[in-house]
Amino acid sequence: MIGYLKGEITHKTPAFLYIEVGGVGYHVNTSVNSFSDLGEKKRVKVYTHMIVKEDSDTIYGFSTMAERDLFVLLLSVKGVGGNTARVILSYMNPNEVKRAIMHENVSAFKSVKGVGPKTAKQILLDLKEKVTKLADNNIDLEITGESVHNTRDEAAAALQALGFQKALVEKKIAFVLQNGDDGMEVEQIIKEVLKQLS
Repeated sequence: MIGYLKGEITHKTPAFLYIEVGGVGYHVNTSVNSFSDLGEKKRVKVYTHMIVKEDSDTIYGFSTMAERDLFVLLLSVKGVGGNTARVILSYMNPNEVKRAIMHENVSAFKSVKGVGPKTAKQILLDLKEKVTKLADNNIDLEITGESVHNTRDEAAAALQALGFQKALVEKKIAFVLQNGDDGMEVEQIIKEVLKQLS
């Protein structure tokens, strides 16, 4: 199991990174929150979790160990796979996920694509006790935004990578940009579209 990768980002989108370590480029799926947290850094350390299946090995990476640990906890819930856990951590930051679990906020999870009422309740049932044992340090993520070229395309690509249909994504992005503030960051667009799609 790979605990973390430390190297240079050679390609970066809100859905995945290419991190070069010792001449090898790793495809690392990530959350919108980690994308935002990494900002414009080139040299990074991301905490990883690998999901191994018969037909693929998938690496997920996060800017903090706390977010990675929450990702792993979410995977322990029946009905929550890697992509659903990543969508949850893109829709809410780790602190919000923790609060939703602690306060048994079913609606916070039901509003996430791929999480139905049964799974939302299962998350709360399975994780409330475990989350209380998590250390509070490093749970907070400061959401920082940096200007990104072609924010519309970046947001569309990320949302499609999260499993949304291209036509629907483009329609919702257009709506968000029309009704939002000028100069919205790509992660802001994604979060607003996720709200529209919930």
